[in-house]
Amino acid sequence: MKKPISATIDEKLIKWIEKELRENKSYRNKSHIIEIALDNMKSKKEE
Repeated sequence: MKKPISATIDEKLIKWIEKELRENKSYRNKSHIIEIALDNMKSKKEE
């Protein structure tokens, strides 16, 4: 089950996320790209 959260993110990162969303159709929205990034971080840490 997914739950909404709120986060304060640097403006440069937001611009990068928006650029990725425009150029890479693999992501549905900002939440999706952030969730994938966090999942990747988690996987790396568990190695």
